[in-house]
Amino acid sequence: MGQPESREYREPEQAELPPGQRLQRGWPVTHYGPVPRFKPDRWEFRVFGATADGDKRCWNHDEFSALPFSTVVADLHCVTKFSMVGAEWGGVPARTLLDLAPPAPAVTHVMVWAEYGYSSNLRLADFVSDRTIFATHKDGELLTAEHGFPVRLVVPHLYAWKGPKWVRGVEYMIADRRGFWEERGYHNVGDPWAEQRYSYQELPGDGPEL
Repeated sequence: MGQPESREYREPEQAELPPGQRLQRGWPVTHYGPVPRFKPDRWEFRVFGATADGDKRCWNHDEFSALPFSTVVADLHCVTKFSMVGAEWGGVPARTLLDLAPPAPAVTHVMVWAEYGYSSNLRLADFVSDRTIFATHKDGELLTAEHGFPVRLVVPHLYAWKGPKWVRGVEYMIADRRGFWEERGYHNVGDPWAEQRYSYQELPGDGPEL
Protein backbone atom coordinates (compact mmCIF):
# COMPACT_ATOMS: atom_id res chain seq x y z
CA MET A 1 0.00 0.00 0.00
CA GLY A 2 1.15 3.53 -0.66
CA GLN A 3 1.65 6.11 2.04
CA PRO A 4 -0.72 9.07 2.30
CA GLU A 5 0.68 12.53 1.84
CA SER A 6 1.20 14.70 4.91
CA ARG A 7 -1.44 17.26 5.74
CA GLU A 8 -1.89 20.12 8.15
CA TYR A 9 -3.65 19.53 11.43
CA ARG A 10 -6.86 21.53 11.75
CA GLU A 11 -7.68 23.12 15.08
CA PRO A 12 -11.21 22.07 16.04
CA GLU A 13 -13.90 24.10 17.62
CA GLN A 14 -15.94 22.77 20.51
CA ALA A 15 -19.08 23.24 18.41
CA GLU A 16 -17.83 20.54 16.03
CA LEU A 17 -18.06 17.86 18.71
CA PRO A 18 -21.13 15.67 19.26
CA PRO A 19 -23.09 16.29 22.47
CA GLY A 20 -21.40 15.10 25.63
CA GLN A 21 -17.96 14.76 24.01
CA ARG A 22 -14.69 16.48 24.96
CA LEU A 23 -11.68 17.20 22.79
CA GLN A 24 -8.82 14.76 23.28
CA ARG A 25 -5.18 15.65 22.69
CA GLY A 26 -3.41 12.48 21.66
CA TRP A 27 -4.93 9.05 21.22
CA PRO A 28 -5.75 7.00 24.33
CA VAL A 29 -5.54 3.22 24.11
CA THR A 30 -8.92 1.65 24.86
CA HIS A 31 -9.93 -1.95 24.24
CA TYR A 32 -11.29 -5.06 25.89
CA GLY A 33 -8.88 -7.93 26.48
CA PRO A 34 -5.22 -8.39 25.52
CA VAL A 35 -3.47 -7.10 22.42
CA PRO A 36 -3.25 -10.01 19.95
CA ARG A 37 0.07 -11.09 18.52
CA PHE A 38 0.19 -10.57 14.75
CA LYS A 39 1.22 -13.72 12.85
CA PRO A 40 1.46 -12.75 9.16
CA ASP A 41 1.71 -16.33 7.91
CA ARG A 42 -1.61 -17.18 9.59
CA TRP A 43 -3.45 -13.91 9.04
CA GLU A 44 -6.46 -13.97 6.72
CA PHE A 45 -9.24 -11.50 5.95
CA ARG A 46 -12.58 -13.06 4.95
CA VAL A 47 -15.82 -11.79 3.47
CA PHE A 48 -18.53 -14.42 3.91
CA GLY A 49 -22.19 -14.95 4.69
CA ALA A 50 -24.88 -13.83 2.23
CA THR A 51 -22.59 -12.99 -0.70
CA ALA A 52 -24.06 -12.50 -4.15
CA ASP A 53 -22.56 -15.74 -5.50
CA GLY A 54 -22.71 -17.73 -2.27
CA ASP A 55 -18.92 -18.01 -2.01
CA LYS A 56 -16.56 -16.43 0.48
CA ARG A 57 -13.54 -14.34 -0.47
CA CYS A 58 -10.23 -14.48 1.38
CA TRP A 59 -7.05 -12.40 1.31
CA ASN A 60 -3.79 -13.11 3.09
CA HIS A 61 -1.88 -10.18 4.53
CA ASP A 62 0.19 -9.53 1.39
CA GLU A 63 -2.93 -9.67 -0.79
CA PHE A 64 -4.90 -7.39 1.50
CA SER A 65 -2.00 -4.93 1.65
CA ALA A 66 -1.98 -4.82 -2.16
CA LEU A 67 -5.61 -3.68 -2.41
CA PRO A 68 -6.22 -0.08 -3.54
CA PHE A 69 -5.15 2.40 -0.87
CA SER A 70 -7.21 5.47 0.00
CA THR A 71 -7.32 8.11 2.72
CA VAL A 72 -10.10 9.75 4.71
CA VAL A 73 -9.71 12.72 7.05
CA ALA A 74 -12.20 12.10 9.81
CA ASP A 75 -12.88 12.35 13.52
CA LEU A 76 -13.09 9.50 16.02
CA HIS A 77 -15.67 9.71 18.79
CA CYS A 78 -15.34 7.29 21.70
CA VAL A 79 -18.38 6.40 23.79
CA THR A 80 -16.22 7.12 26.86
CA LYS A 81 -16.72 10.76 25.82
CA PHE A 82 -13.43 11.75 24.21
CA SER A 83 -13.19 12.87 20.59
CA MET A 84 -10.05 12.93 18.45
CA VAL A 85 -10.52 15.16 15.43
CA GLY A 86 -8.91 15.67 12.05
CA ALA A 87 -7.03 12.36 11.81
CA GLU A 88 -6.04 11.02 8.42
CA TRP A 89 -6.91 7.34 8.08
CA GLY A 90 -5.33 5.34 5.29
CA GLY A 91 -6.35 1.89 4.14
CA VAL A 92 -8.93 -0.03 2.14
CA PRO A 93 -12.36 1.59 1.71
CA ALA A 94 -15.29 -0.62 2.66
CA ARG A 95 -16.72 0.02 -0.81
CA THR A 96 -13.68 -1.70 -2.33
CA LEU A 97 -14.51 -4.91 -0.51
CA LEU A 98 -18.15 -4.58 -1.51
CA ASP A 99 -17.05 -4.35 -5.14
CA LEU A 100 -14.72 -7.35 -4.85
CA ALA A 101 -17.19 -9.47 -2.89
CA PRO A 102 -20.70 -8.12 -3.56
CA PRO A 103 -23.48 -8.84 -1.07
CA ALA A 104 -26.70 -10.57 -2.02
CA PRO A 105 -29.63 -8.22 -2.73
CA ALA A 106 -31.34 -9.19 0.55
CA VAL A 107 -28.41 -8.10 2.76
CA THR A 108 -29.35 -5.37 5.25
CA HIS A 109 -26.53 -5.55 7.81
CA VAL A 110 -22.97 -6.70 8.28
CA MET A 111 -21.13 -8.17 11.25
CA VAL A 112 -17.49 -7.12 11.45
CA TRP A 113 -15.39 -9.82 13.10
CA ALA A 114 -12.09 -9.26 14.89
CA GLU A 115 -9.57 -11.23 16.95
CA TYR A 116 -10.82 -13.29 19.93
CA GLY A 117 -14.31 -13.47 18.40
CA TYR A 118 -15.05 -9.78 19.00
CA SER A 119 -17.83 -8.50 16.74
CA SER A 120 -19.72 -5.32 15.86
CA ASN A 121 -22.90 -5.10 13.79
CA LEU A 122 -23.57 -2.31 11.31
CA ARG A 123 -26.41 -1.38 9.03
CA LEU A 124 -25.38 -1.89 5.42
CA ALA A 125 -26.10 1.81 4.81
CA ASP A 126 -23.43 2.72 7.39
CA PHE A 127 -20.94 0.20 6.05
CA VAL A 128 -21.20 1.45 2.45
CA SER A 129 -20.44 5.07 3.39
CA ASP A 130 -17.64 6.62 1.35
CA ARG A 131 -15.90 7.41 4.64
CA THR A 132 -15.96 3.89 6.12
CA ILE A 133 -12.43 2.49 5.83
CA PHE A 134 -10.41 -0.52 6.93
CA ALA A 135 -7.51 1.51 8.24
CA THR A 136 -3.92 0.34 8.24
CA HIS A 137 -2.40 3.81 8.76
CA LYS A 138 -3.08 6.94 10.80
CA ASP A 139 -1.51 10.24 9.74
CA GLY A 140 0.81 8.43 7.33
CA GLU A 141 2.15 5.93 9.85
CA LEU A 142 1.30 2.27 10.29
CA LEU A 143 -1.08 1.63 13.16
CA THR A 144 0.54 0.33 16.31
CA ALA A 145 -0.55 -3.01 17.72
CA GLU A 146 -2.32 -1.25 20.60
CA HIS A 147 -4.36 0.79 18.12
CA GLY A 148 -5.37 -2.12 15.92
CA PHE A 149 -2.51 -3.16 13.64
CA PRO A 150 -2.73 -4.63 11.08
CA VAL A 151 -6.32 -3.50 10.35
CA ARG A 152 -9.01 -1.61 12.22
CA LEU A 153 -12.35 -0.40 10.93
CA VAL A 154 -13.12 3.33 11.11
CA VAL A 155 -16.75 4.43 10.73
CA PRO A 156 -16.45 8.18 11.39
CA HIS A 157 -20.16 8.94 11.75
CA LEU A 158 -20.66 6.32 14.50
CA TYR A 159 -19.10 5.81 17.93
CA ALA A 160 -15.67 4.20 17.77
CA TRP A 161 -16.73 0.84 19.26
CA LYS A 162 -18.55 0.24 15.95
CA GLY A 163 -15.11 0.12 14.32
CA PRO A 164 -13.24 -2.82 15.89
CA LYS A 165 -9.48 -3.18 16.12
CA TRP A 166 -7.68 -6.24 14.73
CA VAL A 167 -10.37 -6.94 12.13
CA ARG A 168 -10.35 -10.33 10.44
CA GLY A 169 -13.50 -10.36 8.34
CA VAL A 170 -16.98 -9.22 7.39
CA GLU A 171 -20.15 -11.28 7.44
CA TYR A 172 -23.07 -10.22 5.23
CA MET A 173 -26.42 -10.68 6.98
CA ILE A 174 -30.03 -10.61 5.80
CA ALA A 175 -31.23 -9.76 9.33
CA ASP A 176 -29.68 -7.76 12.14
CA ARG A 177 -28.18 -9.27 15.27
CA ARG A 178 -26.20 -7.64 18.05
CA GLY A 179 -22.43 -7.66 18.28
CA PHE A 180 -20.18 -7.92 21.35
CA TRP A 181 -20.87 -4.56 23.00
CA GLU A 182 -24.42 -4.36 21.70
CA GLU A 183 -25.18 -7.57 23.62
CA ARG A 184 -23.73 -5.92 26.72
CA GLY A 185 -25.93 -2.85 26.84
CA TYR A 186 -24.60 -0.51 24.18
CA HIS A 187 -26.86 1.10 21.58
CA ASN A 188 -27.44 -0.97 18.46
CA VAL A 189 -26.87 1.99 16.09
CA GLY A 190 -24.37 4.20 17.95
CA ASP A 191 -24.82 7.65 16.37
CA PRO A 192 -22.77 10.13 18.45
CA TRP A 193 -24.70 13.15 17.16
CA ALA A 194 -27.89 11.62 18.54
CA GLU A 195 -25.91 10.49 21.65
CA GLN A 196 -27.00 6.89 21.16
CA ARG A 197 -24.80 5.36 23.85
CA TYR A 198 -26.89 2.67 25.54
CA SER A 199 -29.52 0.13 24.59
CA TYR A 200 -32.14 1.61 26.92
CA GLN A 201 -32.18 4.64 24.58
CA GLU A 202 -33.22 2.57 21.57
CA LEU A 203 -36.41 3.37 19.75
CA PRO A 204 -38.51 0.92 17.73
CA GLY A 205 -36.52 -0.08 14.67
CA ASP A 206 -33.12 0.66 16.20
CA GLY A 207 -32.44 -2.95 17.19
CA PRO A 208 -33.04 -6.47 15.90
CA GLU A 209 -36.57 -7.79 15.99
CA LEU A 210 -37.16 -10.14 18.94
